[in-house]
Amino acid sequence: MITIVGGVYRERCMRPGWDDIYGSAGRAATAIARFGGNAELHACVDSGTQLVVDARAAAEGFKFNSAPAEAGVTFEYIHGLANPDIRRGTHARSTLSVSGEKVLRFGMIDGTAVVNAEFAVFDPQNADEPESFSANGSTAKHLALVLNRHEANLLLPASRGLSPQDIATALAKQENAEVVVIKMGPLGALVYDNGKFSTVPAYRTERVWKIGSGDTFAAHFALGWLDNGLSAHAAASIASIATAFYCESQGFPDQTLLAAFKPKALQPSQRYRDGYMPKVYLAGPFFTLAELWMVGQARRDLKAMGLEVFSPYHDVGLGTAEDVVEKDLQGVRNCDVLFAIGDGLDSGTIFEIGYARALNKPVVFYAENESEQDQKMMEGSDCTITDDYVSAVYQMVWEAVEI
Repeated sequence: MITIVGGVYRERCMRPGWDDIYGSAGRAATAIARFGGNAELHACVDSGTQLVVDARAAAEGFKFNSAPAEAGVTFEYIHGLANPDIRRGTHARSTLSVSGEKVLRFGMIDGTAVVNAEFAVFDPQNADEPESFSANGSTAKHLALVLNRHEANLLLPASRGLSPQDIATALAKQENAEVVVIKMGPLGALVYDNGKFSTVPAYRTERVWKIGSGDTFAAHFALGWLDNGLSAHAAASIASIATAFYCESQGFPDQTLLAAFKPKALQPSQRYRDGYMPKVYLAGPFFTLAELWMVGQARRDLKAMGLEVFSPYHDVGLGTAEDVVEKDLQGVRNCDVLFAIGDGLDSGTIFEIGYARALNKPVVFYAENESEQDQKMMEGSDCTITDDYVSAVYQMVWEAVEI
């Protein structure tokens, strides 16, 4: 039995449309139960949330122990890569106390969870101020940390300039952890296990549903390491594949589904591993507020993924053909890959796509509202085509890091 403690929240996303109640702990309970594990969920919920989770627990086969909350918490996303607008009531922060042999603890936006366990997995789940496992009085004889590189840097203030291996080693000492798993985007995950290091790959998928992917990784890692007796490396390997399944299908695998799922492992180039920052040309119209907003979103998200972005609007600006065309074309020549925002079939964007393909540069073409007929030239010239924004960004990153 794995005891899960953390937040259960409502999640709403505008594009693609999504409105459901999960949160980190709620999602982990479903993921573990669906894969055949025994799970017991502890969370503070309001009355409306309790009705939903009670029904899900009965359907999925996990136990739910709730504590009352005055109001629920809602995460509002524009898309899966957007910073959520967190809506919550004015109620006091809650404190959960849980004791168990095997505990999966998540950081919470509306409180904290004090854990006393024989074995514990802790995912801080905080992009601003991650909490040390023991800061609230939690204890575990055997502790594993699961976190991303950003959270690791914040949790270890002196991490600037350190390698991931050095960060993992220092975190293990600071947190008294036997295992540290640091998720590193395209480079996969680094696994520190009692002084030994290994890595597991990330996987390419056709589509990417980002919301909750980290919860899924933590859940499957915990099931493997806490309950199934797997090594930290083996547990992280299964967790990475299960996360790819979740991202592609927006669903939770059982053991049969996961065994049949064969995603392609991402293979970053040596120059990327050595620290090279791939260059992407951001092509798209920027003549209306909506178009400018879209260009701004893409530029921000591509840069956040570790790419160097050349945006004609930001880096060249408006002007006559003599002022801008050659500078734009030089940007295409200098880039490694091209990301095209295709809705509206802007003539300049279409020209830039053709120019990039003539130079044999990979192109990802994102458009939600254009017909197959109007995308025929992009399809025929081997552009990667998708109608989902988050998937487009990830496809761009994957193309870039493998060059």
